[in-house]
Order: sequence, then structure tokens, then C-alpha cells
Amino acid sequence: MIATNWQTVTPHKSKLGEGPVWDDRRQRIIWLDILNGKIHTYTPGKDAYSFSETGQLTGAVALTENDTLLAAMENGFFEINEATGTSTAWGDPESHLPGNRFNDGKCDPKGRFWAGTMQMAETETTGNLYVMDVDRSVYHKLSDIGCSNGLAWNSRHDTMYYIDSPTREVAAFDYDPETAAISNRRVILTIPEGDGFPDGMTIDAEDQLWVALWDGWKVIRVDPDNGSITAQIELPAARITSATFGGPDLTDLYITSARVGLSEEELEKQPLAGSLFVIRNVGVRGVQGVRFGR
Repeated sequence: MIATNWQTVTPHKSKLGEGPVWDDRRQRIIWLDILNGKIHTYTPGKDAYSFSETGQLTGAVALTENDTLLAAMENGFFEINEATGTSTAWGDPESHLPGNRFNDGKCDPKGRFWAGTMQMAETETTGNLYVMDVDRSVYHKLSDIGCSNGLAWNSRHDTMYYIDSPTREVAAFDYDPETAAISNRRVILTIPEGDGFPDGMTIDAEDQLWVALWDGWKVIRVDPDNGSITAQIELPAARITSATFGGPDLTDLYITSARVGLSEEELEKQPLAGSLFVIRNVGVRGVQGVRFGR
């Protein structure tokens, strides 16, 4: 049984909430407001909320072994030292594409950081998917992406799941953990028109995918072996963007949402749009995300 008793984490509402990451060392949730360039943090055990500003659009962050953050932002990859408030540029593979920005990203089982881009105007498929190895070298993996989004790897480390949102597809690739090679793309799920677009994604300890649906009002649990939807969580906001597991036992599901692009009438009907939601003891355990440089 999947619990659905959601609650909001803080009163704050993001314009484009995204990229939730659970910090197991500090027992806190980190999430982003991409368009406002903000990194939010909340520590449940202390009821402590804070945020910092990056100064540019910020699509994804990952934890590192050095307890800094690795961020994929409008102008490339940056290391962010929260203690000092400083950021250090680690390179920009798309300096020749000023109309693009980084969107979602996540570390693979070997501690490499995968992150993809999208065209900010969202009129052309100029996005790409990259992987930054632990030595900071960056490799191009996929082209012709509309809006690079969710990433996940299974427990056997032989399959990578990936979402390019405009395709409405959740795809799987054969994945080699030693070389980061991906191949044999196949579609495991297509979201029908009218049901929203697949956005961010996470995976649980039973190798089931949790996919956020933009304009779909929900998160769905998907069996990647047959594409069946085995559970869903309905939420009071249309633009659900991503999810991750957190809490001491990784049994709480944190879900981000957005309010960007909604009319005043829609916002009146969705006063909680842009909130970070949590469902305590959701019924399954998650998998702790990997830190960069593992």
C-alpha cells in the first residue's frame, strides 16, 4: 500500500522547483528553484530552512565526497562551497550554445555526474546529455534533446533510465558501469497526451521508477520490466517536476513542483503550486544517491 497523505515541507513556493537531493550525512533535503537560481535546504530534525543564490539558472546539484555541491547551471559545471558561499567553474561544454541551459542531472553508480541541457526558448531540440567523470573530464553522450530530464540506474548497474520530456517517453539503455557506455535504447513507457509529460525521476529499492508528471498532477510508480503503473500519488499542483527519497530510513518521498506559466486563475485553484511536498513513510524504501567522486 502506497501512502498518499502529502504535506508541504515549508511555506516557500518556487517558480520552478526541481532537483531534490537527500543529504544522508547532514540529514537534510536540498532542492532548487531553477529560474530564480536558488538552492534551498531543509533539515527535518531541526526544522531548519535556508536558501542561497547562485546568480544564474541552476538546473541540478549533486553531493560530492568533499561535502561541497556540484552544480549544472546556465553557464556550465560549478563546485559550490556552502560554507564559504563561493563557486568555482569546472567547465562549460556548451559555451558555444548560449541559448541552452543545463537542466536535470544525477550521479551514476560510479560517482560520475550526468547532466543534460535544453534550449531555453524550447522551440528546437538543441539539448544534449553529458557525463562528467570523476577527473572532471566531460563526455558527450546524446544529441537532439528537447528537454533533458530524469535519470536513474537499476540495482544491477546494467540499465540506465532517461527522460527527454517532449517525447513523452521513459527510455532505458544498456549501461556499462566501468566505461559509462550506453546503448540499445528502448522505450519502457509512453505517457498519453492529456496525462502530462514525464519530468524528473527516481528509483526505489525494488527497482521501480517514480516518475513526476508535468501537467499531470501526480507521481507514478512504474515497473520498468513491463511499463505498468503500479501506484500513483495525486497532488494539489499540476506541474509536478521531480521526486527523491529521504529521511533516516529513506522512506519519505520528497516531491518538487512549479508555478511557472500558470495563469492567475490557475494559481487560484493551485495555491500550493511550487511547494516542496513530502509523504512520510510512503510504503517503500528508496536508494541513497551517489556522491560525485565516489
